[in-house]
Amino acid sequence: MADTKVTLSGWELDNPVIPASGTFGYGKEFAQCYDINCLGTFSFKGTTREPRFGNPTPRIAECPAGIINSVGLQNPGVDHVLAVELPEMAEYFHKKVIANVGGFSVEDYAETCRKLDACDQVGMLEVNVSCPNVDHGGMTFGVSPEAAAQVTRAVKAVTGKPVYIKLSPNVTDIVPIAKACEEAGADGLSLINTLLGMRIDLRTRKPVIANRMGGYSGEGIFPVALRMVWQVYEAVGIPIIGMGGVRSARDVIEMMLAGASAVQVGTVNLIDPWACEKIIGELPQVMEEYGIVSLREIIGGAHHG
Repeated sequence: MADTKVTLSGWELDNPVIPASGTFGYGKEFAQCYDINCLGTFSFKGTTREPRFGNPTPRIAECPAGIINSVGLQNPGVDHVLAVELPEMAEYFHKKVIANVGGFSVEDYAETCRKLDACDQVGMLEVNVSCPNVDHGGMTFGVSPEAAAQVTRAVKAVTGKPVYIKLSPNVTDIVPIAKACEEAGADGLSLINTLLGMRIDLRTRKPVIANRMGGYSGEGIFPVALRMVWQVYEAVGIPIIGMGGVRSARDVIEMMLAGASAVQVGTVNLIDPWACEKIIGELPQVMEEYGIVSLREIIGGAHHG
C-alpha cells in the first residue's frame, strides 16, 4: 500500500499536499466543497500585525498560463485571526495549520509570530519575507541575505514552533538567501513565492493592475520553481516546502524528487476548488505507476539517481 506520509520538522502529515497561503483563505469556503481534513494541512491567509485593506483595485490580471495578483496582504490582523478565524476553523478542520506571516519591519514579524506562538492550532509559522521593508526604502526583506537572516533570528527568538521562511524568486541567486536563513536558525524553507509580472490593456494602453505590477503565479512558473527547489536542496540541510505552478500528483512527485519534503498547491485552487482533493486521490495511483512505495524515500531522489 502506498505510504503518502511526510514529516516537516517532527510534524507528520498524512500526505504532502498543502494549499498555499493566499489561495485558500481560512479554508471555510473549500470546506463546503469537500472534507478538507484530507489535506496534509494548509497555510492560511497571510497575517500581519495590524489589519490591512490591501492594494487598490483592479488587483487581478489573467495570463495564458496563470494569473497576476496584487492583493496587498489584505487581512483582518493577527488579533482578529486569533479571536475569530482560528476558533471557527477548528470546527471544520481538525488538524494543525500553517500560519503565514507578513510584516513591514522586523518588529512586525516578531510581534505577530509571538502572538501566534501561543495558539495550539498553529503547527508551524511560514514567514513571508517578500514584504517591502519600510525601514529601508521598500526593498523586500527577501532580496537580501542579511535582512532575511535578521527576520529569521527575530522570529526564532519569540517562538518555539518550527519557522519556515518563504523565499522570493525575484533575486539573482536564491541560494545565498536560503543559506543565510538556515544559518540564522530557520527550521525550513518555503519556495517559491510569486514572480514579478505585469499586463497592459491594449484599449486603455495602461497596466491592468492598479499597482502596475503584481505576483505572477500558475503553471507557467513550475519549471522556475522546480529549478530553485533543486538549487536550494543542494545548498542547505533543512526541509523545503516546494511550490509554484503545481497542479497534479505528477507535479507533486516531480517537486519532491527535486528536493521538497512537502508541496504547496496555489493558483489551481482558484480555478478548480476541488484541485487538492483530486491530487491527493491521484497520488497512490501515480506512485504505483512509478514504483514508489513511500514518498519519504523519494525526497531529493533526482540528485542521487
